[in-house]
Amino acid sequence: MTHLQAGLCPETIEKARLELNENLDTLHQDIQQVRDMVITRPDIGFLRTDDAFILRFLRARKCNQMETFKLLAQYFQYRQQNLDMFKSFKADDPGIKRALMDGFPGVLENLDQYGRKILILFASNWDQSRNYFVDILRAILLSLEVLIEDPELQINGFTLIIDWSNFSFKQASKLTPTILKLAIEGLQDSFPARFGGIHFVNQPWYIHALYTIIKPFLKDKTRKRIFLHGNNLNSLHQLIFPECLPSEFGGTLPPYDMGTWARTLLGPDYNDETEYTHTYNALHVKQVLGNSARDCSPKHMKRTALRMLEDSSSSSQQNSSLNVRRQQQLISTEQLSER
Repeated sequence: MTHLQAGLCPETIEKARLELNENLDTLHQDIQQVRDMVITRPDIGFLRTDDAFILRFLRARKCNQMETFKLLAQYFQYRQQNLDMFKSFKADDPGIKRALMDGFPGVLENLDQYGRKILILFASNWDQSRNYFVDILRAILLSLEVLIEDPELQINGFTLIIDWSNFSFKQASKLTPTILKLAIEGLQDSFPARFGGIHFVNQPWYIHALYTIIKPFLKDKTRKRIFLHGNNLNSLHQLIFPECLPSEFGGTLPPYDMGTWARTLLGPDYNDETEYTHTYNALHVKQVLGNSARDCSPKHMKRTALRMLEDSSSSSQQNSSLNVRRQQQLISTEQLSER
């Protein structure tokens, strides 16, 4: 094991080898070859090219060097093209802090049965007089930046649940093509996270209709990872076991505390005005996450999906009682695995 795989449990290392083509013998060489491509894009400022940083991109693209470099370039290009979003990119920025305090995003302390981190969004909590959509997006991106520091999550990935209960038509009307295009570009096309699935629950007809309209514009890989459950939580539980979910989603865990992730990201004095830089946040959260129980199951689902609306007519977009059920789940999810 090299320092690049430090902190990984044996099962996760094996998963990286089998599913992500991560070869210990060539890992340093793979990283260097991606780094060597930076010179081909002088129009982009690559602010980080250290080994650990490039490795997360390699893992997100199954160690395909060309695809890795493409993602790396898109990551920095997105930031160049949206400078205002990243000008004060820290948890105590007023806009980001408001979004975090309102539960955007929610991040469960536990993992799912595949070792993925579970993110949740309660859409109706979007108070449009308080939070701009772009600040919610910034809070999600910052949260992912902090979480992706964990090498286990670079490999095991994430899963997202969006609860659309009580999300009004008026709120939905604010999901304009421009802001949804911004979200899809930032989350799907320009960030090194592997999402196993995005789950809609309790979606009203207009959200279902919206998805039907945008579906043709989504990448095939994305469409395969979107699940519309409606009010049928049993179908959700087929993919994320109830033992991993809070009671809001029919799970056996206590109700989710909306302040959990904000307190984690800002520290114990998250109501104070003390400035915490992104570096502080990353170090603080790595320590917190390091104290959490981990599930290193070798069975997994992968990669990301995100809802979006067509930009214009020409614009193209995650205890032994689980063991038996895991065996059954592997069969039903094999066909969902990333080829």
